[in-house]
Amino acid sequence: MAKKTKKNGPFDVEGYLLNAGVSRKVVKFKKGQVLFSQDDPCNDVLYIQSGNAKLTIVNPQGKEAVLALLGPGDFLGEGCIIGNPVRMATATAMAPIEATLIEKKEMMRVLHDEREFAGRFIHYMLERNIKIEADLVDQLFNSSEKRLARALLILARYGKEGEPETMVAKISQETLAELVGTTRSRVNFFMNKFRKLGFIHYNGGLQVHSSLLNVVLHE
Repeated sequence: MAKKTKKNGPFDVEGYLLNAGVSRKVVKFKKGQVLFSQDDPCNDVLYIQSGNAKLTIVNPQGKEAVLALLGPGDFLGEGCIIGNPVRMATATAMAPIEATLIEKKEMMRVLHDEREFAGRFIHYMLERNIKIEADLVDQLFNSSEKRLARALLILARYGKEGEPETMVAKISQETLAELVGTTRSRVNFFMNKFRKLGFIHYNGGLQVHSSLLNVVLHE
């Protein structure tokens, strides 16, 4: 009597996220290009393979705010899977981006059918929720200097896999000011201070050292 064949091993989450396939494709964006705009139809999810993007939102009075800076391993536009009909923010490439675009129905299918993928996605969303809460505490209780140091460490993906000293995608001081809720002049002052103390330096780009953590931990 023939035995039933088992599924060929666990679902390859990484392979799925990095390659084109049914109802998903690999897309590229140039620096400065808009991935999607606020109020656009929300029909797919993007997974960033490489590069960086910023999420911004504009209120009815026309004031713009930076909500987040995202990089490799981050998802964009996941609101579509809970029924959001339109994008809640605008995503813009801060550096050339390569991403996997997954259609809404396919995203919902793989979340339902593949336990490994669902676990990865839930873990990501929980981590991001924790970060959002930490961002709120940061805004409420920390000085602008600490907020800037924390933002730079997050951009450098401190605590993630990789080298302890990381090159950061080019980002303007205006964007950093919007992100941490201060003025460009204050950002310029603190960036010069960090550079003089050896916490950061410029070498064809911005390099953030793990020693910058001292600013965040210092009372």
